[in-house]
Amino acid sequence: MNKYIFKVDKEFEDMRLDVFLSSEIKDKSRSYIQKLIKNGNAKINSTIKKSNYKLKENDEISIEIPQPMELNVKPEPIKLNILYEDKDVIVVDKSQGMIVHPAPGVYSGTLVNALLSHCDDLSGINGVMRPGIVHRIDKDTSGILVVAKNDFAHNSLANQLKDHSMVREYIALVEGNVKDEEGIVNEPVGRHPKERIKMAVVQNGKRAVTHFEVIKRFKSNTLIKCILETGRTHQIRVHMAYIGHPLVGDPVYGYKKQKFKLNGQLLHAHKLGFIHPSTETYVEFSTPLPQYFEDVIKKLEKIL
Repeated sequence: MNKYIFKVDKEFEDMRLDVFLSSEIKDKSRSYIQKLIKNGNAKINSTIKKSNYKLKENDEISIEIPQPMELNVKPEPIKLNILYEDKDVIVVDKSQGMIVHPAPGVYSGTLVNALLSHCDDLSGINGVMRPGIVHRIDKDTSGILVVAKNDFAHNSLANQLKDHSMVREYIALVEGNVKDEEGIVNEPVGRHPKERIKMAVVQNGKRAVTHFEVIKRFKSNTLIKCILETGRTHQIRVHMAYIGHPLVGDPVYGYKKQKFKLNGQLLHAHKLGFIHPSTETYVEFSTPLPQYFEDVIKKLEKIL
């Protein structure tokens, strides 16, 4: 357990507690600091306060940062399609069917299990179940992910996600003929009020914005490009279903009767761009559609 003690100078008066601590403890993210405060690990003059507490001159702040738990997720020699790797990041092309990180009941066969076998230097910010994981894509969505190998890189990438500067471009095949050549779906997404395993457009949901452009039209389907401004759970799948064009193969939000024998939605994280944490230069990666996705497009082209 590491303990930090700070005395508040006049220049920091009225600053939020979480903002102050995340500026002083630079290797920890603000969200992690907020979690510690919520758990009672931070105190002001020996009293537990909330993250939005406004500091006063001469306040004494103490915060305890627990040691990382012993990792209980086992490395597994699963083949990875690595597009790029250096001392800070690994960029991988995840295959359809692979879960990104372990969760209760699923402790093997994930991207994290594969990464732990590949290297032993992943960031610890997201805990023992999600080491290095900055963002994720659904199990049955394929495509590019960037993984952080240290906390410095993790914070940099997380901040880019938060301020929407990270470029995330997807290719999707949707049902029906999308009317407009391009558009924006700006509708809040949250947990479905009745079916808790699903997400939905709900009034009290979190802000969610998806930009889309038509790539190619088929007889009863449309190939589109989706650019994420935000990254809510199932965002593209929910938004496209909301405007009447669910993804082909989507077992949750799509048509009950599917034309093709697929293992999940035709959604591919095609392009990812970000400012490299160390070099501070923009880097961009792209990957082609998987073969099963291409096969469906070829079938559709024959019936144009």
